Amino acid sequence: MKINIDFYTTYQDEENIKKYEQFLEKYEAKINLLIENALSLENINALNTLYIGIGVVPRDEIHDINKKYRNVDRETDVLSFPIYSKEEIVALKNKTINEDVSLGDLVLCMDVIKDHSVEYETGLDREMLYMITHGVCHLLGFDHEIEEEKQEMRKREEEILKNIEY
Repeated sequence: MKINIDFYTTYQDEENIKKYEQFLEKYEAKINLLIENALSLENINALNTLYIGIGVVPRDEIHDINKKYRNVDRETDVLSFPIYSKEEIVALKNKTINEDVSLGDLVLCMDVIKDHSVEYETGLDREMLYMITHGVCHLLGFDHEIEEEKQEMRKREEEILKNIEY
């Protein structure tokens, strides 16, 4: 399976653009690996190409997107826009998919993620990888609205990241 990630940013300032480019330079292969890990753990096998979009946007933009699509009037660290419903993802498991598949898009806010990395003392790189993993889990049908689902999602996130060095 080939994973094709469309990385993009809407930052306009050179400092954040450079930070994102440096992050990708260092971690693009690991992002591919964590997506492969996630798909493997879910028994999703695509023979062709799997597409995911991963964008990084400023605070005001993530706030606007969050308000528009989730009716939540605040900034956030990551938003996921899955193509498939949870039921459709379940139907893809344990099957060999012989066509190109798009899982959806992730939109991250590096500013909020940086704030969290300071708050949690994890470092920006680790927090970015974690938020990408978190978003991929949402694309694969995981949620954290109720405690049982949250525990299941956190367990899956740790399994995906287990062998990823940052």
